[in-house]
Amino acid sequence: MDFRTTVERAERLKHLHADHKPLVLPTVWDVWSARTAVAAGFPALTIGSHPLADSRGAEDQEGQTFEEVLAAVRPIIAAVDVPVSVDLESGYGQKPADLVAGLIEAGGVGLNIEDTVHSEGGRVRSTQEHASYVAGLRAAADDAGVPVWVNGRTDLFAHAENPSGVLDEVIERLRALEQAGADSVYPVKIQDNDELLTAVTAAVAVPVNTTAHPVKHDLERFRRLGVGRITYGPLLQLALTDGMKDMLKPWAPSS
Repeated sequence: MDFRTTVERAERLKHLHADHKPLVLPTVWDVWSARTAVAAGFPALTIGSHPLADSRGAEDQEGQTFEEVLAAVRPIIAAVDVPVSVDLESGYGQKPADLVAGLIEAGGVGLNIEDTVHSEGGRVRSTQEHASYVAGLRAAADDAGVPVWVNGRTDLFAHAENPSGVLDEVIERLRALEQAGADSVYPVKIQDNDELLTAVTAAVAVPVNTTAHPVKHDLERFRRLGVGRITYGPLLQLALTDGMKDMLKPWAPSS
C-alpha cells in the first residue's frame, strides 16, 4: 500500500470515531473474515491478537513474533479498502518507533497496546511506564506523518479479584494514557458491569473501548452507557466456532 493511501485511511479512521458513537470495529483474523465484515457494511476493522493466533495455530499473548504478526496482517489489510487497526499486544519487546514503523509498512492505521508485558513474564507496566510507551507511539506516528489511532489498553480490572476496588487506579491510568496521546482507552473485562463502564466513560474525554459479544450484548446499552468504541476481541470468532459446531454435529460420524 502506498503512503498516501495509508495516510488517507488513518484520517478516515479518525473521522469515523467522531461520526459514530460508538464506532463498532469487527475483530477479524484473516482475509475471509475481513472481507465478510466489510460486505456486511462496516467501514473499518480491527485485527485481534487472540483470533489471529488461533487461526495460525499459535498462542495468544505474544506467541508470535512481531515479524510473524506483520506477515500475517499484511494480506488482510491489502484485501480490503477500509481502515484497519491491529492489536499489537504489549509491543513484542519493540521500541515504540519500531512498532509504529512496522505497522505503517504493513498498511495498518491503528493499534491496540496493553500494559501486561508478555515478553517479561506477564508483569504489568506501571501507570507512568505505560503512559510513556504510549507517548512514544504518538511521537513516532507524528514523526512518520501518519495519524495512527492509538488505543491504550489496561488490564488492571482483569487482574483484580475485586474490579471495583481498583477503579480509582484504573481512572488514574486511563487519564495518564489520554494525556500521553492515546486516542481511545480500553479497560478490559468490564463489558457486563454497567457501573464500572459508566464510571470510566465519565472520567476521560476520549472514547472508551469495550469488548462485546456480537449476539449476547446490545449495541444500544453500550451507547446509553457512553461507550465510544466497540471491538469483539475473540468473541466473534468464538461465536462462529459455536455455530459451526452446531451445523456440523448432525453430519459427524456417530460413536
